[in-house]
Amino acid sequence: MNIPNLISIFRILLVPLLAVLLLDRQLGYALVVLIIAGLSDALDGFFARLLNQQTRLGAILDPVADKSLLITAFSILTAIGIIPLWLTVLVISRDLIIVTGVAILLLSGRPVQIKPTYTGKLTTVSQLLTVAGFLSVNYLPALFLLQNYLIMATVLLTMLSLAHYLVVGLRVMGGEHRDKRGGESCGEHCDKVS
Repeated sequence: MNIPNLISIFRILLVPLLAVLLLDRQLGYALVVLIIAGLSDALDGFFARLLNQQTRLGAILDPVADKSLLITAFSILTAIGIIPLWLTVLVISRDLIIVTGVAILLLSGRPVQIKPTYTGKLTTVSQLLTVAGFLSVNYLPALFLLQNYLIMATVLLTMLSLAHYLVVGLRVMGGEHRDKRGGESCGEHCDKVS
């Protein structure tokens, strides 16, 4: 256990608090919790690099924290009529497809290194900004004009990152197929879903 992992665990512990605040429609306090979560996400990555404390556990805790917060926020905000259902379905479906793909690779015996891509990171940021935008609109009405742009950015990045992960996953499976036939190995990149 190290500082970055403790920060990720702290972020996971914010999920029930965020859920309660959203269900009580305490959107201002929920926004504060979301901002704290976003800052802690940046901090755990910063400390992991600064202190050279990037661990396998951290590679799991960080995305679990991010996805727990985002899925909770999108689901509850949709349930209370703030975020459109189709957008939440898209966000959650992407994550389910990626998790299913990783599970298939692991079950087929391929070692998978879980490492986020730049498109994956941008997708997480855009999703967080979209949630923050919807939570902020009562306090900053001007943000209402930006909501459509936030939604468009989230949709495009969500689909782009899903496509990228699918391409990487198919390369891994294709490399395994070539190896079994006795052909050329696809190389080290095939062991990474990055």
